[in-house]
Amino acid sequence: MVVSVLMVAEKPSIAQTLADALSPNRKYSTRSGVSPACKVHEYEGDFYGQRAWFKVTSCAGHVYSIDFPPEYNNWDRVEPLTLFGAPTVKMEANPKLRMPKHFQTEAKGCSYLVLWLDCDREGENICYEVMDNALPNMSSAGRQQQVWRAQFSSLAPVDLKRAMANLGSPNKDMSDSVDARAEMDLKLGCAFTRFQTKYFQGKYGDLDTNLVSYGPCQTPTLWFCVRRSDEINAFQPESYYTIDIQLSKGGKDLALQWDRGQVFDMPVASLFMNVVQEDQAKAVVTDVTQKEDRMARPQALNTVAMLKMASTRLGLGPQQAMHMAERLYLDGYLTYPRTETNTYPKNFDLQGAVRAQTGHPAWGSYSNDLLSWGLSRPREGVDMGDHPPITPVRAATEGQLGDAYRLYDMITRHFLATVSGDCKFMRTRVHFDINHEGFSISGRKVIDPGFTAIQRSGEMEDVVIPDFAKGETVEIKKVSMGSHKTRAPPYLSESDLLSLMEKHGIGTDASMATHINNICERNYVKLAEGRRLIPTQLGIALVHGYQMVDNELVIPKVRANMEYNCTLVAEGKAEILPVVQHCLRLFREKFIYYVKNVDLVDQLFETIFKSLEAAGRPLSRCGDCQRYLSVVDRKPVRMFCKTCNRIFKMPQNGQMKLYKELKCPLDNFELVFVSNKVGKSYPICPMCYDDPPFGAREEQGKHWNLDHPIYKKYRPAVMSCIADNCPGTLCLDVDSGPKWQIDCNICLQQLSIFEDKAHKIKATTDFCDECSSVLLDVVFNKGKSPLPDGATERKACLVCDEVFNAQTVSKTGKNFVRRSPGKGKGKGKGKKGGKGKNKGMSEEDKAEQRGRELARQKK
Repeated sequence: MVVSVLMVAEKPSIAQTLADALSPNRKYSTRSGVSPACKVHEYEGDFYGQRAWFKVTSCAGHVYSIDFPPEYNNWDRVEPLTLFGAPTVKMEANPKLRMPKHFQTEAKGCSYLVLWLDCDREGENICYEVMDNALPNMSSAGRQQQVWRAQFSSLAPVDLKRAMANLGSPNKDMSDSVDARAEMDLKLGCAFTRFQTKYFQGKYGDLDTNLVSYGPCQTPTLWFCVRRSDEINAFQPESYYTIDIQLSKGGKDLALQWDRGQVFDMPVASLFMNVVQEDQAKAVVTDVTQKEDRMARPQALNTVAMLKMASTRLGLGPQQAMHMAERLYLDGYLTYPRTETNTYPKNFDLQGAVRAQTGHPAWGSYSNDLLSWGLSRPREGVDMGDHPPITPVRAATEGQLGDAYRLYDMITRHFLATVSGDCKFMRTRVHFDINHEGFSISGRKVIDPGFTAIQRSGEMEDVVIPDFAKGETVEIKKVSMGSHKTRAPPYLSESDLLSLMEKHGIGTDASMATHINNICERNYVKLAEGRRLIPTQLGIALVHGYQMVDNELVIPKVRANMEYNCTLVAEGKAEILPVVQHCLRLFREKFIYYVKNVDLVDQLFETIFKSLEAAGRPLSRCGDCQRYLSVVDRKPVRMFCKTCNRIFKMPQNGQMKLYKELKCPLDNFELVFVSNKVGKSYPICPMCYDDPPFGAREEQGKHWNLDHPIYKKYRPAVMSCIADNCPGTLCLDVDSGPKWQIDCNICLQQLSIFEDKAHKIKATTDFCDECSSVLLDVVFNKGKSPLPDGATERKACLVCDEVFNAQTVSKTGKNFVRRSPGKGKGKGKGKKGGKGKNKGMSEEDKAEQRGRELARQKK
């Protein structure tokens, strides 16, 4: 009997790598699955002594994401405090991928499930997301274990085969810890963010950020940067003085170091200056010491160390470096790049890893030499029990990897350095006496370069000094007193910040890069030269405000405690529910206190930012009070009425001006005309845009609604959008003449029609018999008409009429082609009772039908 085994990887590329490595003689077939992103690879083999039919597929990251139910996602109608006790739901992370249905379908008839998700907490969580969909649809395996978990750290075939031979079980505790953190971060982050975003954006016009966000990891990360900025601003430089002696021997000038280093009192420094100058003193050699010294080889590389090195040596941001490392892992060049361990297990095949590099053009010969001499045992470090350190799996050249080669080069050289010898050198130190004041000079000579021969950042150069003998007297060439000032510490670099986050337990090796990227994107810090992070006024004001209200909102201690509790859940030492409830109860009280005392934060904002009134410009009249609404052009773009004390959200891209002084028939607000850089323009009503009278509120800001009377008149619907996967409608821009165009109400698709040949275009109430598109009534300019016999007027379909179709061009590069006859109806916006074969169809049905037709045309 042949059993069926479903194997699921985290990404499509890993699924193919699994099929390559585990199928007999790499013979397998590939077909499409329900998900458009994930193929299914199939082959026959053995599973624990049974003949088995294997199906290897994947997800594309998390299957689900956590969110509030739709009724809690309205910022204006839901009090932020209620979010702490609100229910949560798991929603498809990407509905277009259809992952739940994909696993439900592939699991049918399968007796066993083997999970090949990444071996970390997030991977365990995805395991259970897959299981939730697969297990209910699987066949029974009798009394045998049905769900198996593969543990692996590399995508090398030998490691995958070893993992297949040693399958275990998924870890529910680790999965629960991810759910715990996600729920806590969602609830407290959304509550604080919603409250302070509405509060501060309702008062200030130049915050220059769309969200005034709070995050339990993001905010302590910002606090580190602001703390360093405060230290710099509070720093008072202090003068100090040195005695600088210059000797000359063998034609070489030598600078001596003063044994006292420096003094901070100028009279004292002058006293010592006079002492060494008395009686034309000479420098007498009191001692010459030589000692063999060494520089230890580096420790193996974990995630944080890799990110710090990439920032310091390559100028790569943590998130960019992490993406590169993940890509190298998925392509089979590195072991798993998310690890906290920096020591190799005793059974790790170091010889094999070095042997894989022996053919490389840059370090192949060095690798061969290492194997000949024998590898040095890597330094001991910390074993966190997750994955081995980041290690190259196979050799690669710059031509194969492109820009990612820089990171691969750094990691590979570092790995070879960890199994190389220490750098050995002879250090020489010469001590001098000048009128009883001690000075010295040091030199060194490399005996064995060790690891510095391969690691570019660790090269050692000889520091040559002349030979000296004890008792020797040397003429002093120059004596001077150096005057210096102490310097403030520099702003934190990304590398410094990663070290602090690791030390204080902020984030995980998988999330630290994201937190740093977030504070940059929120405009809380700016990235300066040398990859140093300088807090903005907004970032400083927020941190100082939090400290005035409740210092625990920003210091790392509270987040570190949350991470500690999540770790207890992951280790099975605590239950998920009490941990989540305790944390939310704590932050709920902090939130209530923050709201009561937000005026303390507001006092800081008042001294830095402009009020809405000062930052805005009058534009159109309010429909309620008939006073002028002002628009704030800086993001987040919004309009406000000072009299009514109301804020109106507006489109974030485009210039705004008054639209012909026309008013919305629904609320009497003056219309505003929005035009963006790609040439798309449309009128909007501030009130209707902010609080849509038609359609679902969650669609606010995504498109203009075709049921609204201003769009029926000024942007009438013509046909469905021709762009891939766009559910929008192409509408006639009645303001675009003489260069007429049709724009999508959702995406940036645009059609240019009739060039400058049309004098007047009107969307009629009639529909095409063939495709249900709205017929256009066009009056052409005399002498420019494309119609036969010089005719100047025609009512026809833009899709089906040959003349109209030939005059239509897509501005986005997608060809607008005439539909082929006999392929069925297109999708239209015809009304019930309209002209044509689709007379009885609803607008939605016709829209769907026309989309299918146009999709077939493009194919």
